[in-house]
Amino acid sequence: MAVATVTGLIAKENVVGTFGVLFGFAEVAEDGAEIWGTLAGSMTSIAAYSFLVFNLLCAPCFAAIGAIRREMNNAKWTWFAIIYQCVLAYAVSLCVYQIGNFVTGAGFGIGTAAAILVVIGFIYLLFRPYKQSGKLDVDMKSMAKA
Repeated sequence: MAVATVTGLIAKENVVGTFGVLFGFAEVAEDGAEIWGTLAGSMTSIAAYSFLVFNLLCAPCFAAIGAIRREMNNAKWTWFAIIYQCVLAYAVSLCVYQIGNFVTGAGFGIGTAAAILVVIGFIYLLFRPYKQSGKLDVDMKSMAKA
């Protein structure tokens, strides 16, 4: 799965081709129909959902990273954006996997507790009040002159 994730940085559609090579198929159709049975035997459905969520949310392909670099015009902000996307993808993937396993009866563990804390953090960030929302300072006189 890690190899497929790394090749997904070149292009996200390379993930299917990488699975084809790793599972020993000479050629994989674009829909990947040949490998789904073998892949289903190597991971659970919860793990597959978690893998899918991670790959969809993690850093985009190199071409998109180049576009981010060009638009931000700053290497630090580009690296921040890439690291932010990867950390967010990992956190959401952790929640999907751990809470999915808990719901399907795998038990409660330290990973499940961490996933619940991450979900609580996401909910807090979603609903927290904006500090400056109560005050709006606009100088109408200077706006009228412009």
